[in-house]
Amino acid sequence: MAGAIIENMSTRKLCIVGGILLVFQVIAFLVGGLIAPSPTTAVPYMSVKCIDVRKNHHRTKWLMPWGPNHCKKLKDFDEAVSRQIEANDIVFAVHIPLPSKEMSPWFQFMLFIMQLDIAFKMDNDLKDNAEITLDVSLAYRDNMFDDWEEIAHAIEIRKLKCTFGSPKTVESEGRHYDCDFLPFMEIGSVAHKYYLINIRLPVNDRKGINVGIGEIKDIRLVGIHQNGGFTKVWFAMKTFLTPSILIIMVWYWRRITLMTRAPVLLEKVIFALGISMTFINIPVEWFSIGFDWTWMLLFGDIRQGIFYAMLLSFWIIFCGEHMMDQNERNRLSGYWKQVGPIAVGSFCLFIFDMCERGVQLKNPFYSIWTTEVGTELAMAFIIVAGICLCLYFLFLCFMVFQVFRNISGKQSSLPAMSKARRLHYEGLIFRFKFLMLITLACAAMTVIFFIVSQVTEGHWKWGDMTIQVNSAFFTGIYGMWNLYVFALMFLYAPSHKNYGEEQSNGDLGVNSGEELQLTTTITHVDGPTEVYKLARKEAQE
Repeated sequence: MAGAIIENMSTRKLCIVGGILLVFQVIAFLVGGLIAPSPTTAVPYMSVKCIDVRKNHHRTKWLMPWGPNHCKKLKDFDEAVSRQIEANDIVFAVHIPLPSKEMSPWFQFMLFIMQLDIAFKMDNDLKDNAEITLDVSLAYRDNMFDDWEEIAHAIEIRKLKCTFGSPKTVESEGRHYDCDFLPFMEIGSVAHKYYLINIRLPVNDRKGINVGIGEIKDIRLVGIHQNGGFTKVWFAMKTFLTPSILIIMVWYWRRITLMTRAPVLLEKVIFALGISMTFINIPVEWFSIGFDWTWMLLFGDIRQGIFYAMLLSFWIIFCGEHMMDQNERNRLSGYWKQVGPIAVGSFCLFIFDMCERGVQLKNPFYSIWTTEVGTELAMAFIIVAGICLCLYFLFLCFMVFQVFRNISGKQSSLPAMSKARRLHYEGLIFRFKFLMLITLACAAMTVIFFIVSQVTEGHWKWGDMTIQVNSAFFTGIYGMWNLYVFALMFLYAPSHKNYGEEQSNGDLGVNSGEELQLTTTITHVDGPTEVYKLARKEAQE
C-alpha cells in the first residue's frame, strides 16, 4: 500500500513537471503570436533611370534617384532614343530605404531579389537561355549630406527564364514577358542608415554582352529585412533562455560528477546536446546592433547545424543504449555506421553554405545558383546530404523497431523477475517510451506549424486580436526545443540519493554478467535518473 501511495505521488510529480513545461511552451507561442510583429517585411523598389554621360563612367560618382543631388532622369527608353543616349550611359539607381525613412541595425539582414520588365519587340527578341550581365555597385552613408562609401562592386551574370503567353507577332509588340525573379543581393547586417545601388547593363555587340535580352523597360527590386520589433522579442527570448539552459546544464553535470562511477555515453551525449543548445542560445546578436558583423547569418547557420547534428546523434545513441541486451553499449565507436551519415551530410551542407554565404561576405551580389557549375555543385552537395539523411532515418527506424521488439520480449518475462530487477527493466522501458512520446510530439509540432505558416497569410484575425502565425512558429518551436533539452537533462540526471548496498547488490544480482550489462546506462548503486526516481520510487521500500 505504501509503495502504491509513493508511486502515485511520483506520478503526480511527473505530471506537475510536464504541466510546468507545457505552460512555458504555450507562453513561447503566445509571445510570438501576440507580442512580436511579423518576422520579416518585404519592400518593393522601382529603379530610377539616370543618365551618366561622363567619360569612363568614373565609379566614385554615385547617382542618386532623388534628393537635392539627384541625377538627370529618363522617363523611358523612347526618350533615350530620341536624345541619342546609349545604353551604356544609363544607370538604374535604387535608394534604400524609401524617402523619409531610415534603415536600422535591428533589421539584422537585407535580402534583395530582382524582377525585370522585358517587352517583346520583333527586332529585339529575347533569345532562349539568354543571360544578362549586371555591373552593380553598393554604397552606404549615415547622413544625408555625407559622401557615399563603397561597400562592394561586381559584375554578375544572371540567367533569364521568361515565358511569353501570346503569339510573337507585330500585334504583340509592347507586351511584357513573364520572367522569374532573380537572386540579386544578400547582406548579413544593416549597420548603416542609407544604402544606394547603381546598376548598369553594359552592351558590347562584339563580345555578345547583353545582346538578345529583349527590350528592358524597368528593373524592380524587392527588399526583405527582419522586423525590428521581432528582433527585440527574439533577442529577449535568447537572453532569457541562455541562463536557464546553462543552469540546468551545470546542475546536470554536477549530479554526474558526484557519482562514484564515470559518466556513461548517454549522459555525455545529453550534456553535449545541452552545450550545442547553449551555443545557439548565447545572444551574441546583441553585438550586431553596434558592430557591422556581416558574418552573422553564416555563424547562425553553423550554430544550427551543430545543434541538429547533435540532436540526430542523440536519438541514435539513445535508441542504441536502450537495446537492453546489446553488448556494444556505452561506446561511441559502436555507432559509427549510424553517426557517419550525420557527419557526412553535415559536412556537405557546411561546404554548400560556405560556397554561398561564405563568398557573400566579400561579394554580396554572388549566388551559387547563377552558373551551371555552381548549380551542379550545389545540387551535388544537397543530394549527398539528402541521401545521408535518408540513410540516417532508415537506421533510426530500424533501431526503434529493435528496441520495441526487445521491450515486448522483456515485458512478457517481467512477472517472473525479482522486484528490483523488474523495476530496473520497467524504468528503462518507461523512460524510453516517455522520451519517444515527447520526441514525436516535438517533431510533429515542428512539421505542423511549418506547414501552417506556409499556407496561411502570416496572421490570423480573432475578433480584435491579431495572431502572427509566422512569429508564433519561430518563437514557439525555438522555445519547444529548449524545453526538450531542459527536460532531458532534468529527467535523466542521476539522483543524489543512494540505494543501500545490501539492496543494490542483493536484489540486482551484480554477480550476473547480464545484470552488469544492464546497468551501463543506469546504475542503482550511484542512483537512478529523475525519471526512474519519479516513476519507480517504490524500489526504495
